[in-house]
Amino acid sequence: MKLDSILDILNDVPDYQVFLTVDELKASARQLAQEFPGVVEVLPAGQSRQGDPIEALKIGDGPKTALLFAMPHPNEPIGSMMLEYLSRRLAEDGALRESLGYTWYLIKCIDPDGTRLNEGWFKGPFSITNYARHFYRPPGFQQVEWTFPVDYKTLHFHDPLPETQALMTLIQQRTPDFIYSLHNSGFGGVYFYISEEAPPLYEPFKKLVHSQDLPLHLGEPEMPYAVTYADAVFQVPPVSQSYDFLQEQTGTDPAEVIKGGTSSFDYARTFGDPFSLVCEMPYFYNPSINDTSPSDTVRRDAILEGIAIAKEDVSFLKAQYDSIKDELTGSWPFRYSIEHLLETFEQHLAAQENWARTDPSTAETATVAEKFDSLTIGKFYRLLSLGMFVRMLDAQIAATGASPALSAARQAATSAFDERSAALEAELAYEVIPIKKLVSVQLGSALLAADYAAGR
Repeated sequence: MKLDSILDILNDVPDYQVFLTVDELKASARQLAQEFPGVVEVLPAGQSRQGDPIEALKIGDGPKTALLFAMPHPNEPIGSMMLEYLSRRLAEDGALRESLGYTWYLIKCIDPDGTRLNEGWFKGPFSITNYARHFYRPPGFQQVEWTFPVDYKTLHFHDPLPETQALMTLIQQRTPDFIYSLHNSGFGGVYFYISEEAPPLYEPFKKLVHSQDLPLHLGEPEMPYAVTYADAVFQVPPVSQSYDFLQEQTGTDPAEVIKGGTSSFDYARTFGDPFSLVCEMPYFYNPSINDTSPSDTVRRDAILEGIAIAKEDVSFLKAQYDSIKDELTGSWPFRYSIEHLLETFEQHLAAQENWARTDPSTAETATVAEKFDSLTIGKFYRLLSLGMFVRMLDAQIAATGASPALSAARQAATSAFDERSAALEAELAYEVIPIKKLVSVQLGSALLAADYAAGR
């Protein structure tokens, strides 16, 4: 499809004001199937760990197969809203279905259990503070995206989650030509992961982002080892890259750190040759993330200073956790996330620090975007962990009452949360991106990539 035709479709995206809950997404899917019985079918795909049914929408009957699934990380609902619109558009627009040539399998929420733990911020207000206060993200070994089976060197993982098994079954049975795992970031700019070099997509991706007056993410890559294809376009990283980076930079056994498995695309490659896309969209941004002019700092110095700040933040969290760990009696989901962070952060930071000190590229002057990324954005993500820690304490206190240690830890953590969130609200000087724009970029990139995949 030509970008101009895609932009016409994006003009019809509703001006969404809130994110839909799990129950609202399910109700909408069933309503769509009732409205278009000859086109849309609701298929059982599996169930969550807590027994919540996972359903897929099957739309169309084209010769190619597309698998799109939202909320592989349950704090990332932008993709669910994109599928909310795409499913209806495909149902209503026979010409679009025919031109794309796919049978579509769409899962609006692959992790309903985790998503329900994020619904406290889905209706707003959309601020850093409210997002962090109601945030939940599982540890890697409980994330749908990173629990596909793998055998790589010393890493052997064969315990996929029920949600992951639902995707595995669809991948095995349908061998998709196009896979879109719908992720999003929290703060920064827009960037993409694709499964192979695809030069025809690079400029359209860039123009698509700029059509919504949004910045590309031109700061530090999410992972130092990311393979760069173009500005803000990277190779989808298999778990082997993370393994090799940890091994090279720390000399320790990466299997002791990674714990989980590999990604959906890495798994799908064992059954076919799909083209895979991830479009990372932030909720908040500051224009600095798109500023490639030189800063007043060497890139290495900025990265190392950011690591030092991270160590301080996590050390505070560890001290508070150590003061109450013997009183934790519940299997709170927040607890697993906090414990996994505290068990692995030293190895991850050690790998990043060694890379920063030894890689020649970090000796250059940092751009404004790189400096901003290293020194500021990391504080945002660590605030999310602090918010989960407070939620864990609240759950424990509600279950057993407030002991002196629990009360003291909650007071210290809440005070730190309030102080840090207030500082970030001022320091980040951020813009809140309208949901319509977020949906539009994820939808536009889906149509571009699906058209490309069909013509490979």
